[in-house]
Amino acid sequence: MTCLFLFSLVGFSQQKPIISTEIDTTYIRIGEQIHWKVLVDVDSTDQVIFPEGQTFSPLEMVEAFATDTTRKKDRLTLHKIYALTQFDSGAYKLPAQRIDINGIGYFTDSMMINVETVPVDTIAQKMYDIKPFINVDKVPTERWKYVTIALLALLLLGGIFYWFFIRKKPLTQEEKEALLPPYDRALLELKRLENSKYLIQDEYKQYYSELTTIVRSYLEEDVNVSALESTTGQLIEKLELLSDSGELELEKDTINQFKNILQTADLVKFAKSKPSTSKAEQDRKLVEQIVVKTHDALPEPTEEELLQQEEYKEELSRRKQKKKLIIGLSSLAGILVLAILIAGLKIGFAQLKDTVFGHPTKELLEGDWISSAYGYPPIILETPKVLVRNEVKLPPEAKANIQEIQAFSYRSPESLFTVGTTSITMNQEAQAAFDQTIEQIIEGFEKQGAKNIITKQEEFTTIGGVKGIKVYGSGDFAVPDSEELVKGKYTVLLFGGKGFQQNVIITWLDEDMYAQEMVDRILTSVEVKTDV
Repeated sequence: MTCLFLFSLVGFSQQKPIISTEIDTTYIRIGEQIHWKVLVDVDSTDQVIFPEGQTFSPLEMVEAFATDTTRKKDRLTLHKIYALTQFDSGAYKLPAQRIDINGIGYFTDSMMINVETVPVDTIAQKMYDIKPFINVDKVPTERWKYVTIALLALLLLGGIFYWFFIRKKPLTQEEKEALLPPYDRALLELKRLENSKYLIQDEYKQYYSELTTIVRSYLEEDVNVSALESTTGQLIEKLELLSDSGELELEKDTINQFKNILQTADLVKFAKSKPSTSKAEQDRKLVEQIVVKTHDALPEPTEEELLQQEEYKEELSRRKQKKKLIIGLSSLAGILVLAILIAGLKIGFAQLKDTVFGHPTKELLEGDWISSAYGYPPIILETPKVLVRNEVKLPPEAKANIQEIQAFSYRSPESLFTVGTTSITMNQEAQAAFDQTIEQIIEGFEKQGAKNIITKQEEFTTIGGVKGIKVYGSGDFAVPDSEELVKGKYTVLLFGGKGFQQNVIITWLDEDMYAQEMVDRILTSVEVKTDV
């Protein structure tokens, strides 16, 4: 393989940097690599910055190897190698590269690289036509992601609702006791009172208060007499009336015993009387006997009464379930409303709606963006989708001035958003006619049905410092599969020089905040190469 040595000497003093370049070949086949080497001889105190990124366009940098340093006394020799390639046949110019030394830029020489096609044996290998492009609908992964999150949130809320409001929870001891019949519950409470420490701790008032409450509650529930709100005299009088009428078969002695216990309790509670411990224990036993006798004295409930009681219990159970359901649904609705309010206040209600139900430009904005170079001279920009090459047929009258047009574009199928690039190579080294191009673009909008187009113009500078023209404005645009016009915006960037022109065209729906964010991101990423 032959080697080509190119030397660019800067100054003759040993104190000034010396830069030389070397390339292993100027002829490669498609996809092969060339190694471009830079040697910089500088003082040991100098600061050197080599080219970084894709500054070799139209050639593509494959790899930048680590800098090798050789020291000789107070001088340093820096060796930097770049691996470059190209995947299209033709003659390409390796542009001059800037090397910064102590903040001063030094440029290497440019050179031509020839890229040849790989010969194909068409006799031994059959040739086939290129298959046409097939449009494949991409699954909207972003929308499904948010739908999945929403479903999981609903399942979680449903699980919480079931666990706390629908699920049959195991009854606590208090709930089990509350479900017991009045008679059984009264005996259980009297037994618990017997095992209490009221009498040991000399708490007679609490003892007799609980004792009378147990028996009064029992009488009110089982005998259907208003016992809790009655005085001692009133309660005894009601029991005597029931006994005399035959509704409650209680002996006079039992009623008198109960009267004495109630009077003793009144003295303890209100007169601070203190009976003996044995008396208090005996009163509890007597109350237990009274409860038993009262229960035995009650007439057996008829079948109709038992049925009414069962229906009442069922109705009571249904009411409780209905109450639980209402409380649960209200709580669930409250949680959902609160969650919607919090999310809406945090990210905005419009964005929340778009997040839940999906929005075509929002999905583009939040998807995986692609940075690529399009056409020649190349236009480098970042887009939400890769731009597809458009076949452009030159009319016969245009072939005299235009050598080639390379166009790439993307159109959203669900909105007005479009982005496209065009690189034009002229047959003659004439300056790009921007005014004529702008008129043609506006006429193209009008041919597609646009109306009321407003145009503004200003200077535009890329991140690399290349100056161009920015034409922008608004109008009423046509959208696919619709006869109605929608309010839209557009931006056109124009760059060029002798013998070439580069254009970027973007359209989007007015008041679409996601599209506006995409346009801003695209414009800040635009870079063009003007060396042809």
